[in-house]
Amino acid sequence: MTELLTAAQMRAIEQAAIASGEVTGLELMERAGRGVVEAIFEEWPELKATSHRAVVLCGPGNNGGDGFVVARLLKGWGWEVEVFLYGDPERLPPDARVNYERWLGMGEVKSLTDEAIDGYAEDHPGTRIAIDALFGTGLVRPFLDLSRVQMELNSWQAASHWDNAFPHVVGADLPSGLCADSGRFLGADLENPFDHAPMANLTVTFHRKKNGHVLAEGPTACGRVVVKEIGLTSLSFDAAAGKSTWLITDTQTRALSKSNGHKYSHGHAFILSGPSGRGGAARLAARGALRIGAGVVTVGCPPEAIAENAARLDAVMLRGVADGAALDEVLGDARINALCLGPGMGTGAREAGLVAAALGAVRAEHAPYGVRGLVLDADALTILSRTPDLFAALHDGCVLTPHAGEFARLFPDIAEKLAAPATKGPAYSKVDATREAAARAGCVVLYKGPDTVIADPSGRCAINSAHYDRAAPWLATAGSGDVLAGFITGLLARGFASFDAACTAAWLHVECARSFGPGLIAEDLPDELPKVFRALGL
Repeated sequence: MTELLTAAQMRAIEQAAIASGEVTGLELMERAGRGVVEAIFEEWPELKATSHRAVVLCGPGNNGGDGFVVARLLKGWGWEVEVFLYGDPERLPPDARVNYERWLGMGEVKSLTDEAIDGYAEDHPGTRIAIDALFGTGLVRPFLDLSRVQMELNSWQAASHWDNAFPHVVGADLPSGLCADSGRFLGADLENPFDHAPMANLTVTFHRKKNGHVLAEGPTACGRVVVKEIGLTSLSFDAAAGKSTWLITDTQTRALSKSNGHKYSHGHAFILSGPSGRGGAARLAARGALRIGAGVVTVGCPPEAIAENAARLDAVMLRGVADGAALDEVLGDARINALCLGPGMGTGAREAGLVAAALGAVRAEHAPYGVRGLVLDADALTILSRTPDLFAALHDGCVLTPHAGEFARLFPDIAEKLAAPATKGPAYSKVDATREAAARAGCVVLYKGPDTVIADPSGRCAINSAHYDRAAPWLATAGSGDVLAGFITGLLARGFASFDAACTAAWLHVECARSFGPGLIAEDLPDELPKVFRALGL
């Protein structure tokens, strides 16, 4: 995993570095500007061979100071550079003011207005790069004063993909207007957040990625994100600055390998199914649990559905489970150490009884720490949202796996906060929402989406981002969530702790989709796991 930072955490790191005497603010600004220029030449190496034209838009804070450094370095490379400043130069922070003065020794600074930038690309052909150094991680209010500037940056970013007459847009730290903590555009129309918001082809950030680079609109707005070190690698922020969030970038292969032992050494996962005609989702989950390494997997279904499931399952065993009382009897087998309820199960009285029985059978001799793992997905989440007593029975062995609609039914007040317009920064984020939900539920919550967020009641949090080079749009297919539930259940059966099972399963889920590629359907995901495991060296 890789640590992600909030704006406050990044400020704390920088302030600690400066206070220690190891670096000055001016040195950090110089390194940041140099990092932007390096990233530009790495992304578009053809621009390094000859001089070109750039426009640099500087804001009223230290992000603008980074922009002045970029302008000076490009000018020194032989480029023609035009610089605009939004705000009063007399009110620039000290370090930014120094770099403003340095630039004045090389060129002029024009005032940034909508009129100055309207039609700029057409009036200045040959402009290859536009630097957005208006607002970085410190933005706390909507960027609404320069709507034409925002629209121009947006149009340049889109057009530059196919027409060299338009400049590539490079964001310093973040595209301006994007909240570093939430990935939301402050003040943007929620239905069309990109209409007037600046977009970038390349975003260059410093030291670590920020939460906003991988949440909400962040991945679409940022284009490609490059992290440049600026000499802060040995420093970490004070714990008081906030809890860490982690980006899932890999998995521990040792935990996934199988050592000596028999099938029950690797756990017994029990998947509850719905009635005849609705067993496909549970079968997908069961196959996922089996492929990920659970030693034994059983599907429990209504007795009348046994024949249907038997026709579709071989290595997966079957057990008739008529109701909650029957499940109580089944769970007398202490070797069953992980359960999955919800995929295709139904939401009637029988199914509510099954959820109650599963929540009541907390202890199992062969379960990790003596607590059965319990994945509650799909219909089981609907039952929880309707039944406060069952919600109150959730325990630390549970994993809830809602998508946005299910999350809103389970946690309507939290979802309402997340859906509210982002009027100031740091805006309420999906990380905030998932942490709050996990604390309320008393268990792990995996809030699904391209930016899947996983949190436990202690506040520990990770993001599984299916963006940038890990984009997996093929996962938007019926049944993929059922397979994910099976992956988590299988890992719980194998002895993974709830949070680790959710993180590992989510990462492998995306890896399977990327490995298979276009044309993926849910049935392909479990069968792609062996290929992914081999690539991991298992």
